[in-house]
Amino acid sequence: MSRTWHILGAGSLGSLWACRLARGGLPVHLILRDAARLKSYEAAGGLTLVEHGHSQTLAIPAETPDAPTPIHRLLVACKAYDAEQAVARLAPRLARDAELILLQNGLGSQDAVAALVPQARCIVASSTEGAFRESDWKVVFAGHGFNWLGDPGNPAPPTWLGDLQDSAIPHQWTPDILTRLWRKLALNCAINPLTVLHDCRNGGLLDHHCEVATLCAELSELLQKCGQPQAAVELQFEVERVIQATAANYSSMYQDVRQGRRTEIGYLLGHACRVAARHRCNLPHLQRLYRRLVEHLNAHGLPSD
Repeated sequence: MSRTWHILGAGSLGSLWACRLARGGLPVHLILRDAARLKSYEAAGGLTLVEHGHSQTLAIPAETPDAPTPIHRLLVACKAYDAEQAVARLAPRLARDAELILLQNGLGSQDAVAALVPQARCIVASSTEGAFRESDWKVVFAGHGFNWLGDPGNPAPPTWLGDLQDSAIPHQWTPDILTRLWRKLALNCAINPLTVLHDCRNGGLLDHHCEVATLCAELSELLQKCGQPQAAVELQFEVERVIQATAANYSSMYQDVRQGRRTEIGYLLGHACRVAARHRCNLPHLQRLYRRLVEHLNAHGLPSD
């Protein structure tokens, strides 16, 4: 029998993974923030997944971080800025052979978590799947995509990939996971901040072609400098394709700002600018964009780290 999947973070993607794994007949436990959240969850009767207009409620067992049972497999699905502290709270429960699957946006949080739990194997995931919470404990599967997984320190695939196959979670084990993460970070840096500053849907950036092109050129230079040339290949073409394909959508950063939530700026644009400084790479437009976004967030009373 498969080991229990502990899911840390009952947001959109964490809930989506939990529901599909449970639906596939696998043992799943949600780890919720505190007793109040656990009580709310139990009152709801479980997680509800909405897919293709059909709803299904799954009574997945849940617990708080201080539960006594050991954790062998942990999907970390919380926000990048919460990941390190959340995993630190669970560190005493991690078994010697624990494996963590890190499902965070951007870069930086993965290294911080790995340094915190050197005894565990940390596997990094990059997802293009889309989901949103319609209400507490109810998640809508909004966009079928794909999940790439890899371990920069160990190319051997884990034994549990069959669990994902059984749960109809589209995936591929890849040795070049860092290339995928850097590519996704560059796409996010070229699109998300501009949608916030121009107050527009993704498609609104079609009116700012020169600004997008300039950012893509600087991001490509950064990717070359930090040893990720494959992530730079035809970056502008890919950014423009994504803008057109998602023209009617609001970026995740735009939605965070509009709803008064903290953004992941520090792990996206902030990380890119820190790496550029470390490589003594002068990227004036990217750095100016970062300053403008920080000022915008501060003006709206939101954290800018």
